[in-house]
Amino acid sequence: MKKLLCTLSILVIFLALNTVSASAAVNGVVKVGLRYGSSAVTSANLENTQSSGYSVGYYDESRNFISLGSISATAITMVPGGDLGAYDQSGPYGSFDEAASAAAVNGGWPAYVGGQFYARWRGGSSHGAASVAVTLTGSSMALFEFDCQGLYDLGVLPAGGPTWFKGYKYAGGFVYPRVTGGGLYVFNVVGMEDYVKGVLPHEMGVGWPAAALEAQAVCARTYANVTKKHLSAYGFDVCNTTDCQVYNGINASGPDTDAAVDATAGQCVWYRGALAETVYHASDGGATESAENVWGSAVGHLIGKTDPYEGSITIPNYSYTVTYSPSELTWVLQNSGYSIGTVKNAYVSERTATGNVYKVTFVDTTGKSLTVKGETCRLAFYSTTYGKSVKSMRFSINGDTGGTASGYYVNGSGNSISSVSGAYTISGTGTVAAYSGNAPYAVTSSGTSALDTTSGASSAPSAAPGSFVITGTGNGHNVGLSQYGAKAMAEQGYSYRDILNFYYTDITIG
Repeated sequence: MKKLLCTLSILVIFLALNTVSASAAVNGVVKVGLRYGSSAVTSANLENTQSSGYSVGYYDESRNFISLGSISATAITMVPGGDLGAYDQSGPYGSFDEAASAAAVNGGWPAYVGGQFYARWRGGSSHGAASVAVTLTGSSMALFEFDCQGLYDLGVLPAGGPTWFKGYKYAGGFVYPRVTGGGLYVFNVVGMEDYVKGVLPHEMGVGWPAAALEAQAVCARTYANVTKKHLSAYGFDVCNTTDCQVYNGINASGPDTDAAVDATAGQCVWYRGALAETVYHASDGGATESAENVWGSAVGHLIGKTDPYEGSITIPNYSYTVTYSPSELTWVLQNSGYSIGTVKNAYVSERTATGNVYKVTFVDTTGKSLTVKGETCRLAFYSTTYGKSVKSMRFSINGDTGGTASGYYVNGSGNSISSVSGAYTISGTGTVAAYSGNAPYAVTSSGTSALDTTSGASSAPSAAPGSFVITGTGNGHNVGLSQYGAKAMAEQGYSYRDILNFYYTDITIG
């Protein structure tokens, strides 16, 4: 049967791959990319903390581990098969143990190639050009070699307990796809609940209120069940960085984060009968934003709204200021591929109904203008060279006094007035009267801010002439759940269901 599995027709292989690519997590098992793309490795060590050895084999399409044999060593290293050098072989044999016994005569190792077992030893003229080998860490001793001719990748499953890889402790098993050119990818294949226990302490943190942790657990679980952004390119469901969700195994988990996962076990967020896109960010700065205004496509449950909760707690680095000189901003834009000359002006040219930035316009010394919208409004400022970035979608440029963006935004409408002259105000007692010339204040979710009536905008920090001073609040893309907003709600006694229903619109949880 194993030989048959590895020699299926191209048509059946194609259909099987299409079936896998149509899903994210399979049977409650998540495949997490730990090393891939530019982070591919030439060798990958494992150390079993339970000193129980490993099973070697592969994961099938249902993510069941198919064991081919066992290795008693507790510290092993996976390398490209070509690293073993030239070999000779005998076989095929009926089992892993038979091949291992035959190989031992010549100081060799068992191999599984094309669905059959062989004994291999150094010598001869053949090379394992496409195989992956398991060796004893710290030596050249080969323990096993695997080549299923592209249908399956080598899988390694610890015989008991968590296993260390690159300084982190992981539950579950591992897969090692061979990469053209001689490298290896490393994937962690782990049960959904153990995966979420690994995400939670990195995305929110040990010591946060239980309701906030529970909300984050449901979000993380839903995201892992939905996303498949890396499946077609690399063959795994989610990566382990902020591009997906931060995941570094389970060694950072604690009793409170584990309890939050257990309390919400299996629960996900749903919208109109389908799993929801539960995107989240650190803090929204006063208002979340609709997905269509950030990423261009409307999503029914990702609707922006004013956030009255964040302002009730202290949030680290909640406000930020970053300054660009004209030459810096010009360099950043041009090196990002934008066609513009030396920048002389930059301003927020349109805001959304919740007051977040929707469009930013840049003008060069020739009068040529460039307008960007959505999340590009903040990403356009990103520069590793200068170590500068705009942290959220809620900011102003030079107090919004530049270009045509001066004025006041009224009642979250996205429209502005150029002056408060002739405007009407509402006092604290509810009295409506014409503006009398006293200093006006704007009310936000985080307090009040004096307005500068000479320029039509709130006061901006002083800067060198011609510089662009960007001030803002929040951290992230502003769409979906605010993690610090969830913390604030939890501290006010709201449940995880209350939190999720506030930040996501018209959802169900279950």
